[in-house]
Amino acid sequence: MQGITGNEGLFHAERMLECGTRIVAGVSPGHGGEWVLKEKVPVFDSVQFAKDSTGVNTSVVFVPARFATDAIYESIEAQISLIIIITEGIPIQDLLKIKHHLKKRETFLIGPNSPGLLSPNISNVGIIPDGLCKTGEVGVVSRSGTLTYEVLSILNNRGMRVSTCVGIGGDPIHGLGFVEVLQMFEADNLTERVVMVGEIGGREEEIAAQYISKNMTKPVVAFIAGITAPRGRRMGHAGAIIEGEAETAENKIITLRDAGVKVASYPEEIPDLFM
Repeated sequence: MQGITGNEGLFHAERMLECGTRIVAGVSPGHGGEWVLKEKVPVFDSVQFAKDSTGVNTSVVFVPARFATDAIYESIEAQISLIIIITEGIPIQDLLKIKHHLKKRETFLIGPNSPGLLSPNISNVGIIPDGLCKTGEVGVVSRSGTLTYEVLSILNNRGMRVSTCVGIGGDPIHGLGFVEVLQMFEADNLTERVVMVGEIGGREEEIAAQYISKNMTKPVVAFIAGITAPRGRRMGHAGAIIEGEAETAENKIITLRDAGVKVASYPEEIPDLFM
């Protein structure tokens, strides 16, 4: 966990441990040799030192935006398999360079501006609140952090259980997108159906609709936020801004429905569309 000695890092690391997440190391330059969380987790000065000592394969980044780019490159160079970036506000130019750099690597990136990755009762890597759902058969992939929490709670209240929840992040340039996560859910034996939460801005949902129509055998229900959003105004985070007709909520809904996806008018309707 990069940034584990900061207030946010320590707080969420403790939560993650309580959820069953196996945190084997923290990274914070200048704090190497320390132990945190009641002497349970050692701290290293670099990701490479942490990997050499513990064999860590996943990093979650809680580093402030001005240092996050270097932290991401550090994990990539250490050949960490999965990097989950909670940080928001990373410059777009930096993210473009990171994505280009990743083409030559075998590292998966989730985020930035991601709430994290959750497999109930197994692992919670990020900031998704505890106790929102139980282990089951529904895969959830979402661009919106807050809506992720709301959807998980709605599913739980209706007796629907979750296999894995992936928050891909709300920035316009990010790592794994809807299609890559949908591919994983399609191949996952524990996932029987999928909820996709999108929003205004970008073409992610349109690309996902094309993939779903041609490749998904499991039912997908979607919700698209921002039906009343004005054109040209950022709503929430950097990726949620309408720049063209195709990026409106209305167009995304039409495209998904044409692909055979049931689209909820409001989050509470999602469970009913699986019936």
